[in-house]
Amino acid sequence: KVAIKGIERELICPACKELFTHPLILPCQHNICHKCVKEILFAFEDSFADGGSESSNQSSPRIKISSSSMDRIDRISRSGRKRNSLTPRSSLFPCPGCQRDIDLGERGINGLFRNLTLETIVERYRQAARAAIAIMCDFCKPPPQESTKSCMDCSASYCNECFKIHHPWGTVKAQHEYVGPTTNFRPKILMCPEHEMERVNMYCEICRRPVCHLCKLGGCHANHRVTTISTAYKTLKEKLSKDIEYLISKESQVKARITQLDLLLKETECNSERAKEEASQSFEKLYHVLEEKKSAAFRAIEASKNLRLEKLQMQAEEYQGLLENNGLVGYAQEVLKETDPSCFVQTAKQLHVRIQKATESLKSFKPAAETTFEDFVVDIAKQEEILGDLSFHSNGLEIPEINEEQSKMYNKALISWECPGKTDSADIYVLEYHKLNREEESTTWQEIEVCSKSKVISDLDDDSSYAFRVRGYKGSISSPWSREVILRTPPAPVFSFLFDDKCGYNSEHLLLNPGRTSVESRAGFPLLLGSERMQVGCYTTLDYIIGDTGIAKGKHFWAFHVEAYSYLVKVGVVSSNKIQKLFHNTHDVTSPRYEQDSGHDSGSEDAFFDSSQPFTLVTLGMKKFFIPTTPAAPKDPASRILPLPSCLGICLDCDKGKLGFYDAGCMKCLYECEVDCSGIMYPAFALMGGAAVHLEEAVTAKYGEYHDDI
Repeated sequence: KVAIKGIERELICPACKELFTHPLILPCQHNICHKCVKEILFAFEDSFADGGSESSNQSSPRIKISSSSMDRIDRISRSGRKRNSLTPRSSLFPCPGCQRDIDLGERGINGLFRNLTLETIVERYRQAARAAIAIMCDFCKPPPQESTKSCMDCSASYCNECFKIHHPWGTVKAQHEYVGPTTNFRPKILMCPEHEMERVNMYCEICRRPVCHLCKLGGCHANHRVTTISTAYKTLKEKLSKDIEYLISKESQVKARITQLDLLLKETECNSERAKEEASQSFEKLYHVLEEKKSAAFRAIEASKNLRLEKLQMQAEEYQGLLENNGLVGYAQEVLKETDPSCFVQTAKQLHVRIQKATESLKSFKPAAETTFEDFVVDIAKQEEILGDLSFHSNGLEIPEINEEQSKMYNKALISWECPGKTDSADIYVLEYHKLNREEESTTWQEIEVCSKSKVISDLDDDSSYAFRVRGYKGSISSPWSREVILRTPPAPVFSFLFDDKCGYNSEHLLLNPGRTSVESRAGFPLLLGSERMQVGCYTTLDYIIGDTGIAKGKHFWAFHVEAYSYLVKVGVVSSNKIQKLFHNTHDVTSPRYEQDSGHDSGSEDAFFDSSQPFTLVTLGMKKFFIPTTPAAPKDPASRILPLPSCLGICLDCDKGKLGFYDAGCMKCLYECEVDCSGIMYPAFALMGGAAVHLEEAVTAKYGEYHDDI
């Protein structure tokens, strides 16, 4: 007999947390109730229709989907699929056991095997749990008798008398299989879910599941290694028996581990109480400091109040004396009654001075003390921020560092970070950022919880600087904040386009990748054949390519990479009414070395070239950025040569007729010029010799996940 007691945890469905009911085996080998699978898939498709995980969780109150599973539901729901029937159509299923997305294939639930063995064990457990409750006969007249056996073919329970009546000797029913009383009736033969009329007779060692001969002949298991069911039964049973025997032989070791874990549980309880006490003492110290500061502030305010009240009271008494028959005025009136001149003069002199002062005070009234207490406002902004960051700090938790090379600002912000060491890594990270604004005195950080080491942030303002910082959490313990990193967004919204493979594209000289995001110019035979006709000088034709999308108005920004080995590349914009002139101008560039008849370097020719060209381009090459010759440009040629940034950006403002060239890494403007935007403007590129240009990839939500995996 199987020992039922103590195996409850193996019989609980990870979704509904109840005993399995008609369990199904997922491709990841975990089990789940048939009803739970349907409810979770319906929750998926509800989320597709409603656009949120909250509604999907409300529609399935029986199951308890974890937050990570709900995150995956939200992620998948953005694909736009809709629920359109009473049968769940989604093939992607979040396993509650291993938290992985499992592909159920085209057949979905119908392609899953029913775990009959587990179902039988669950039924045995239920019978053991309700041993006092008898299973009654299904065919007795009321009152029914207690059943003595159950027929697996009829899926019914019988008492002895009813069994004899319904299974008479000499009939087919007499050959039916019967067992003890049970409510679990499973099929005698396991049928293939792919081919419902075929019984399984083989075991796929690759997929680790039973299959039929049709699956092997022409199904999805055609090229898989299979074995017979009997062989798989013997092999797996031997392995399982050996593993069980090994565990039983290590029973003393298991008990020792259980004893050790019991001690660790008690130690954890004691240590947690000690940690609570220490935390309480720390906060009591803070309370004591705050109480002292509070008492000192109250004493200072009270002293100032008493002093001010005293001054105001004295001033009020002085003005009270100016009233008739009161104080100074009453005294002066009595002095005026004196008739002796010498005595009057003696007293009136001093009295007259006091009367004059009172008169002047009355004309220019000013309170003797201020009534406001603005000097006693406590500034707690800095302390409040510090207290907001108050948390448990661990010396073993590494401080994350934002990787500025892997982080980038484009159409969205991709922030990546890493930890110096790999030990004691954090379970979760908190990324904070805020916009740098000189006008605002206080800063409000926006907070995002991240499970990986990168995050894509949307809805940032253009042409703005943002500060970023990150910290790691392991349970309730957090690391200190990382060093703040300041990144700047592009000066305008990002303009998306691909290289045009039709308009003027020279497939003999230029090579486009399949996605049309990279173009390469090869210094091969065409260049050699062209130079064969040259005896002196170095006139050469550039190979031009433009973007497949034009700009009619507004301000736009795009970025690209120029390979370091590139000999000569020109980048900029061209107007739609000048594209034909661009592609039909045979001698459109001179050598960057020298011209035959010039007698000096090409710097002087740039002025003539820039003024005559029908489009606006800037020269790049040999890891340098060349500022064109203009009246405003430096006269020294050396000062017009800058290092070529790893990523170059172009900002076109059609409304103002401005074209700017930027270092896209720090969004610093390298050069700006005026441009005629009378037509539709297209991004333009020109290559000569060995060169390559790659358009910057737009940042998406999946970009962060892919980047983090790398």
